Amino acid sequence: MTVTLVPEVDLSAVVAEQPDPLVFATVSGAHLYGFPSRDSDVDLRGAHRLPVEGLIGLREPEETRSRMWDRDGVEMDLVTHDVRKFVRLMLRRNGYVLEQLLSPLVVHTSDAHAELVSLAPRVLTGHHAHHYRGFAGTQWRLFEKTEELKPLLYTLRALLTGIHLMRSGEVQAHLPTLVGEVAEAPAYVGELIEAKAAAEHGRAAVDLGRVREDVEALHGVLDAAQATTALGEAPGALEALDDFVVRVRLQGAQG
Repeated sequence: MTVTLVPEVDLSAVVAEQPDPLVFATVSGAHLYGFPSRDSDVDLRGAHRLPVEGLIGLREPEETRSRMWDRDGVEMDLVTHDVRKFVRLMLRRNGYVLEQLLSPLVVHTSDAHAELVSLAPRVLTGHHAHHYRGFAGTQWRLFEKTEELKPLLYTLRALLTGIHLMRSGEVQAHLPTLVGEVAEAPAYVGELIEAKAAAEHGRAAVDLGRVREDVEALHGVLDAAQATTALGEAPGALEALDDFVVRVRLQGAQG
């Protein structure tokens, strides 16, 4: 499947250039969150499969690959983890990697990707609220320092994703969708999204006092949602994920 976010870039060609087979590759960042601007880069995220010899030799395995470059005038940002590291991150209440795994903007998929997606609900816990609370706090401090629209949208998106996850057990990263799903979402979020589309680093034309109150209120909503969530205390898919990693590695060795 080829995802066309910018007409000048063939993302499937980027996948084909990778040195080891990809389990999956998806688009993350502002495109996934629903507020890209005309200047937004393309964030590709995924998992690759190292060969067995890459793990058992003397050299340190390249478990994470990160690359930024310009392709046809578009800034590309690619990060992939070896499948074992990716699964370990899934088990650490890391909402970010789950958003990547479950992104509907699929550039490359496989049977292994589909299996990981099917296992994702079993790693969700109430403690994933900490991830979204912490990320929102980091982005809010950046907003207070710069007053740019981008970190404000990231703050709101993280809080609304966390609230929705605690209530529904679903990882939803798309801010326009979240506005319709979370009743407490501020009414002006749509206006902020429209403003962001025009300028990647534009300043936020907002009432800072009102926005601060709204963000504090959303933190309270997230706390309450975590306190009453039906999600468990610990991930329940450890054995299944361990078996998955072994099978994917052996399939690569046999292939």
